[in-house]
Amino acid sequence: MSSATASSSSSASASIADAASTAYSAVKDVAPGPRKAAATPTQTAQRKDKPLYSLIAGTTAGAVEGFTTYPIEYTKTVSQFAAKAGEKAPGPITIVRNTIAKDGFIGLYSGCGALVTGNAIKAGVRFLSYDHFKTMLEDENGKLSGPRSLLAGLGAGMMEAVFAVTPSETIKTKLIDDGKRAVPKYPRGLVPGTAAIVREEGIRGIYRGLFPVMLRQGANSAVRFGTYSTLKNFVSGSARPGQSLPGGITFGIGAIAGIVTVYATMPLDVIKTRMQTLEARTKYRNTFNCAAVTLREEGVLAFWRGATPRLARLVLSGGIVFTVYEEIMSVLGAKTM
Repeated sequence: MSSATASSSSSASASIADAASTAYSAVKDVAPGPRKAAATPTQTAQRKDKPLYSLIAGTTAGAVEGFTTYPIEYTKTVSQFAAKAGEKAPGPITIVRNTIAKDGFIGLYSGCGALVTGNAIKAGVRFLSYDHFKTMLEDENGKLSGPRSLLAGLGAGMMEAVFAVTPSETIKTKLIDDGKRAVPKYPRGLVPGTAAIVREEGIRGIYRGLFPVMLRQGANSAVRFGTYSTLKNFVSGSARPGQSLPGGITFGIGAIAGIVTVYATMPLDVIKTRMQTLEARTKYRNTFNCAAVTLREEGVLAFWRGATPRLARLVLSGGIVFTVYEEIMSVLGAKTM
C-alpha cells in the first residue's frame, strides 16, 4: 500500500471514529437520564446479559428482514438510478419485468449479499445501541418518554450509519449501478466486487456519503423507534400486566412505524443513494450540492421518487424486524422493548 493510500485510510479511520464519538455524545450530553436507584443483584445480572441478547435478536431479525425484502430494495434503487434529467423513471413492475427478462429471477437479488450481511450487522448495532441509549435515558421507574425515545433512536441510527450502513449500502449501490452498464467495471460477487472498489478508491470509497447516511439513519431510527414505542405503549395499556402482545399486533405496529418513517425521511434516502453512485464524485461537490442539483433539474417531487417500493419494503421491514426481535428476546427470557 502506498504512503498516499495509507494516509487516506488513516484519515478515513479518524473521520469514522469522530463520527461515532459525535453520535454518542449527542445523546449522552443533550439529555442525560435521571439518576436511578441502585440495581439489585438479579437486575445487574439481567443487564449484563441484555446487550448480548439484543445483539443476537437484532442480528437475526435483520438477516431475515433483509433477505425477505431485498427484491423491493433492488427495485427502489434501480428506479432512482434511472431517473435522469428529462427522462421518465420506469415503474416498479417494468423494472421487475425487465430484470427477470435479462437476468432471470436471480437478477432481483443482484447485490443481495452485501445488503443482507450488512442488514444483519446494522440491525444488531441498531438494537444494541438503542438498548444502551434507552437504558441511559430511562427515568427512575424504567420508563422512557416520547422525546427520549426519539433521542435514543437518533443515537442508535447514527451509530448504525457509522459502523454498518454506510459501507454495506455503498457497496450494494455501486455493484447494482455497475451491473447496469453494458460492460461492468467490477467483477460479480460481494467479495471480488468489494475488493475492486477498495483497490480503486480506498477505504474512503466505501464511506462515501457518510454524512447523508448519518442524517438519514438517525432520522429513520428516531421516527421508527419513537413511533413504535408510542404505539406499543398505547396498545399495551389495555393488556394484562406481564402479558406480551400477540405477534400479529407487533407486526402491525412495526408496519405503521415503517409507513411514517418512509414519508418523513424519503428525501434523505434519495440524496444518500445519489451520493453513493459511481458518478457522484464528478457530478456533485457535496451533499448540499446534490440536493440543489436534484431540485433544480428534476423538481421537488424527485425527493420522493422511489417512495412506493420503499414504502412496500419498510412496511414489511418494520413488521418483520420488530416481530422477530421481540419473539427472540421473549424466547431468551429478556425484557422486550
